[in-house]
Amino acid sequence: MGQVNTKVTLCGIEMDNPIIPASGTFGYGYEFAELYDINCLGSFSFKGTTKDPRFGNPTPRIAECQSGMINAVGLQNPGVEKVISEELPKLAKCFDKPVMANVSGFAIEDYAYTCEKLDKEPQVGWLEVNVSCPNVHGGGMSFGTQPEAAAEVTRAVKAVTTKPVIIKLSPNVTDIVSIAKACEEAGADGISLINTLLGMRIDLRTKKPVIANKMGGFSGAAIFPVAVRMVYQVAHAVSIPVVGMGGVTTAEDVIELMLAGATAVEVGAANLVNPFASRDIVNDLPRVMEKYGIQNLTDIIGQA
Repeated sequence: MGQVNTKVTLCGIEMDNPIIPASGTFGYGYEFAELYDINCLGSFSFKGTTKDPRFGNPTPRIAECQSGMINAVGLQNPGVEKVISEELPKLAKCFDKPVMANVSGFAIEDYAYTCEKLDKEPQVGWLEVNVSCPNVHGGGMSFGTQPEAAAEVTRAVKAVTTKPVIIKLSPNVTDIVSIAKACEEAGADGISLINTLLGMRIDLRTKKPVIANKMGGFSGAAIFPVAVRMVYQVAHAVSIPVVGMGGVTTAEDVIELMLAGATAVEVGAANLVNPFASRDIVNDLPRVMEKYGIQNLTDIIGQA
């Protein structure tokens, strides 16, 4: 079949392949760079960054599940100023491609402030804006659960940035399509989904929830069919690119999400199980493409 072409273009930026380790599972990159050359990746999304430093949630924050895990880390990060002054220079030493900056916030102003700062950083290629955070001024419901709130965040960020803005949606909603469309209408350059589902485990011995916060984000292979369904629904409803994720563990999963409509694919929990997971998926992609007669990855986007 000859040489297969794994290149894709996400919001105008060409990538060697569509594989992006997901935010919160890859730190700020350099931790994994000690294990392998992370330049083999298409890009990666760094740890969720907020305006102010966050200590995170009380422990325990992790619960194991069959085919998955629950986490409630609580956006632990050093805050945007420290990320720019300390984390990004370290990252620059080991990664020479555009990186995806993942941003979280608890008020519209937080999102705008953090995105405006990160937008000026030369290493940042895309801003991935996580609207799954609780809206402190809006009664604690996440911005991503109402179309208008998600649109408001989108507009505020687009007003202060020049780089592509990809809105990361929460799957904990009944109508994902209306939220994606609201973000597109508000100027989003892309949609990223799915974030974790909401899950819970109870310890039979103590009869108490395993996680100190009671509930947490449920991720891992078990959620993959939900991701395929939501990516398919959203990709067919919007004309901007979709970044798909949720339970991806193999190169076959990547192809499946791309057939559903994803332009690029993030790998999350798998990195926590096997630190080489993303690298292994990149390396296996050409084999799987040849197996299914795929010459150019771009050709299969949304072909299902």
